[in-house]
Amino acid sequence: MKAAELFIKCLENEGVECIFGIPGEENLEFMDALLDSSIRFITVRHEQGAAFMADVHGRLTGRAGVCLATLGPGATNLITGVADANMDHAPLVAIAGQAATNRLHKESHQVLDLERIFHPVTKYASRLLTPNIISEVVRKAFKVAQTEKSGACFIEFPENIAEMPIDDAPLPVKHATTPEPPRERVEYAAEIISGAQNPIILAGNGVIRGRAWQQLADFSARLNIPVTNTFMAKGVVPFAKNPLALGSAGLQSKDYVNCGFERADVIICIGYDLVEYHPYLWHPTKDRTIVHIDMSPAEVDAYYP
Repeated sequence: MKAAELFIKCLENEGVECIFGIPGEENLEFMDALLDSSIRFITVRHEQGAAFMADVHGRLTGRAGVCLATLGPGATNLITGVADANMDHAPLVAIAGQAATNRLHKESHQVLDLERIFHPVTKYASRLLTPNIISEVVRKAFKVAQTEKSGACFIEFPENIAEMPIDDAPLPVKHATTPEPPRERVEYAAEIISGAQNPIILAGNGVIRGRAWQQLADFSARLNIPVTNTFMAKGVVPFAKNPLALGSAGLQSKDYVNCGFERADVIICIGYDLVEYHPYLWHPTKDRTIVHIDMSPAEVDAYYP
């Protein structure tokens, strides 16, 4: 089979059901291989729309959304949506066609170093220079995209590589397990929370990604601690149904939620990321105790000690 057909089989193996994008000359082999696939191709007017559609698909399903473009301006049009997904930790895999590899070493029409361009706005970016690595690269892209903190990955697929014959198969899909925190750290956090006079919970998008909204509600109710959320975690605790829900923390104005932060002696951040709501907005005094609960270590920030 052709390398493009193997690529499609790898996408099917990852559970991909739809791809958002625009066909182009350099991804025609990819498009031809899709004709015999169960994967649905959704054509868009602009590549940026394809990237945002894949972004939202990843947010809603927890599985990487996939978008496709051709070389040059087609690929660069993906960047804003890809960067947004990466910053907001939405799983996404972007694929772009590319000119034949014998054109990549010199100036050529619409040829850009896409791997290098996408590197700063993704968790992983790779160029396929031989069909023998397709199964590895695709598996790695989806694994990296869907592993906490999830984000965007990019694969550059030159047209001559897509045409080459290959006898290979997709790699088995294995999901990474999340290690548990050391017992002593959990006990220390419990001690801080138990001794708090006016604790407050700040819930972030990680609660949604981890499907942990019920555990959050149970934790809040059991300890009678009020909950606010970032704008990226809206709905994580139903505002109208939960008496401990304070609603979303405001970015633009001082409101009653901010008063909750001012009175708090302990702020429990669950699934929170600094890109959601910068801590200098809710912890300007730098003198409160913060408990960080997440799958990833806390970022270094003067307002988030």
